[in-house]
Amino acid sequence: MAIEVRIPTILRTYTDGEKSVQGAGSTLDELLTDLDSRHAGLRGRVVDGGGLRRFVNVYLNDEDVRFLDGIATKVADGDSVTILPAVAGGMA
Repeated sequence: MAIEVRIPTILRTYTDGEKSVQGAGSTLDELLTDLDSRHAGLRGRVVDGGGLRRFVNVYLNDEDVRFLDGIATKVADGDSVTILPAVAGGMA
């Protein structure tokens, strides 16, 4: 079994158009490194330095990882990770 990672439309160029991909690791950091080995550049769009980019939200089983352990959050087989870019805007 693996960890399912849902990919937002804007990042699907890194996954050949796939809406979700499978990965492995014991932490979110390891998972993103594993994904980057097959989908080069994806990790760099989610991680900046040693943490998550400011305008990217990552959810583990529907919980925001910023309220867990951030990039060090533990993951396990069968978990679901969702990457969502933060959206802002509106009418002035």
